[in-house]
Amino acid sequence: MGINKLSHPIVNAELSKLRLASTTPKEFREGVNHIALILGLEASKDLEEDTFQGQTPIAPFQGTVIKPRVGLTPILRAGLGMTDALVTLFPSAPVYHLGLFREKVTLQPVEYYSKLPASPPVDMVYLLDPLIATGGTALAALTMIIDWGIPVQKIRLLCVLASKDGLKNVQDEHPGLEIWVAGIDETLTQEGLISPGLGDTGDRLFNTLRP
Repeated sequence: MGINKLSHPIVNAELSKLRLASTTPKEFREGVNHIALILGLEASKDLEEDTFQGQTPIAPFQGTVIKPRVGLTPILRAGLGMTDALVTLFPSAPVYHLGLFREKVTLQPVEYYSKLPASPPVDMVYLLDPLIATGGTALAALTMIIDWGIPVQKIRLLCVLASKDGLKNVQDEHPGLEIWVAGIDETLTQEGLISPGLGDTGDRLFNTLRP
């Protein structure tokens, strides 16, 4: 358990491209998708498996299937940029959207939408949040998922970039949480922005930056 930072030349190159202000929304979406796919692969390499007896056109074989029922919970709207990659890995996984935004003055998360059903039909959840600045939004989403009935040990938080302070805030609150991150920046500004960071991930994903 704890913080797992990816160490891979492809991830480093993709993250550097995401940082560039000149990167187009199309390139930004593609980069987030690529990194999310690698995060998902790394964060699922220890999933428990069940075996079954199958038959190829030539001979019997022993196959495997993933044992836990996996659910995906992207935080709107930036988490949508990571969703397709995780659906590629878990094509049968339900996707439960969580609507949270950070109030600009207080920097506190505000919940406005939840697609979580009354009780969880899954065993574990991948929480998708590309950017962890102060950690407040991730913590609010974690509270929603834990209150829903998924223990923190069955939640995996995947993020593209995080601040050191934001990760500490999340880990202090939930020491049993497994976090997978592609990059960590040291600096968090007084406005709660990661520096050098990526800018507003949602705006860059969906081409809604103000001129």
